[in-house]
Amino acid sequence: MSPRRVAEPGGPGSGRFFGPGELRLALLALIAERPGHGYELMSRLEDRCAGAYRPSAGAVYPTLQQLEDEGLVRLEIDSGRKVFHPTAPGRAEVGEHGDQIDRIWARATERGEWGMFRDPDAAEIIAPALRLFKSAVSAVVHSHGDPAVVDQVREILAEATRDLQQLKADAKRLHHQHHRRHRDRHSE
Repeated sequence: MSPRRVAEPGGPGSGRFFGPGELRLALLALIAERPGHGYELMSRLEDRCAGAYRPSAGAVYPTLQQLEDEGLVRLEIDSGRKVFHPTAPGRAEVGEHGDQIDRIWARATERGEWGMFRDPDAAEIIAPALRLFKSAVSAVVHSHGDPAVVDQVREILAEATRDLQQLKADAKRLHHQHHRRHRDRHSE
């Protein structure tokens, strides 16, 4: 029997984007990067999550108030807007939790990549990709979790992933070469 993975708080399968305390850290990290007002911070957070998380005022503003209450940010009024700035303890908090903040942003990037399924160009391969996934799951289920079968399925999927990543790299390289040649022709 294969070991089961437990969903990480805020991770895939948890139903929530942020685990306990992670929204607080994410907002504090954004403020430490560059001060901002509430709406701007909501917009930057959504951008940082590549649209995979859409912050609500009902989650963000109480968290900003908490950060202020904890002395990690301070408010300044600028053109009638409340702009949040990091305090020295706020910057220290970001430094102390740098690894956790990096994991939050990595997860945000990974989840944001799923947004590419909305791209019309993706429609051509979604059905075949789902058939591949269904076949992999079916092989494991019908083998009753036989470790040898699980390992084979993992290797097949890993090889397919490597091949597709190489194809992506090649396509990007060819696109850049084509763009460069086109630009060079028009600059002559």
